[in-house]
Amino acid sequence: MSTQLPAIVVTYVEHDVLRIEARGHVTFADQPLDDGGDDTAPTPTELFVSSLGACVAFYAERFLRRHELPTAGLQVTCNYRWAENPHRVGEIELEVAAPGLTDARREAFVRVIDHCSVHNSLRGQPAVTLKVASSKVAVA
Repeated sequence: MSTQLPAIVVTYVEHDVLRIEARGHVTFADQPLDDGGDDTAPTPTELFVSSLGACVAFYAERFLRRHELPTAGLQVTCNYRWAENPHRVGEIELEVAAPGLTDARREAFVRVIDHCSVHNSLRGQPAVTLKVASSKVAVA
């Protein structure tokens, strides 16, 4: 079994706002105004899809630098569609713009970015264990 990394802690703030802390870095999640949120941050689903895009961009950037190709203009655009029963992200489409990529390296580039760790995690359907902590009721 692989080594467990430090916990990512998500804490309720107010309304639909959630505080997300990972290794001392803090970000937030919220819901759009139309869904009752304050629209102060991306939704959890947007963060999920963006994590795939960021992982692909990271692998792309490393590939380009390793092959001494320009990284300027590297961009990953993520689109997703919903599926139902159960409600979930059903399809994700990524478009990678890598202006510095040469035709000679294109096939290897695609192989590398297609196997980023987030994409591999989605392919392998990681086991998710849900535990609900016991409530601690103060006794007067």
